[in-house]
Amino acid sequence: MIREVLRMGDPRLWRVSAPVESFGTRELEELLQDMRDTMAAQNGAGLAAPQIGVGLRVVIFGVEANPRYPDAEPVPYTELVNPVLTPLSAETEEGWEGCLSVPGLRGIVPRHARIRYRGFDLQGRPIERDADGFHARVVQHECDHLVGRLYPTRMTDLTKLGYTSVLFPDLDPAGED
Repeated sequence: MIREVLRMGDPRLWRVSAPVESFGTRELEELLQDMRDTMAAQNGAGLAAPQIGVGLRVVIFGVEANPRYPDAEPVPYTELVNPVLTPLSAETEEGWEGCLSVPGLRGIVPRHARIRYRGFDLQGRPIERDADGFHARVVQHECDHLVGRLYPTRMTDLTKLGYTSVLFPDLDPAGED
C-alpha cells in the first residue's frame, strides 16, 4: 500500500527510532511492502520507516535508473533492519541530495566517502557491505532519518540549498521531488 510521506515540519521526523525486536513477522513484512510501494510511487532512491510515520529502525534503498537522479550509479536494492554505519576513512565528499520529506528542494551535503553498513534482512539474516560514492550517500541519508535528522541539518552552506526546478531545469518534471 502506498503511504503518505511525512514532510519536514512534522514532529515525527525528528524522533529517534526504536530497534526492531522481532524478525520474520507479518507486521515487518507488511511495513517493508508498504515502503517498497511508497518508494516506487515517489521515484525514491530510498525510504526510511519514519518517513511514513513508523518509528522503527528500517530503511530501504536502491537505484537502477531513476528520473530524480539521472546520473547516479546503480545502488543494489536493499532492505536493512537495525542498521549500523561505520566510516571507513575520515574523507568526506560533498554532493547534491534531495528527500521525499523535503519535496522540491536539493542541497549540497557533506557525507563520509566510504562506509561499512551492517544490519539484518526481514528474516533476521545479517547483511554487511562496504559502500562508496552515491551508494554510501544514500545509505547515510536514509539512516539519518532513524535518528531524527533531515539532510538540511547536515548542510554547511545554506546558499547551496535551492529548488530542484531552478537548480536542475532539465530534470524530468516527473522526477521532481
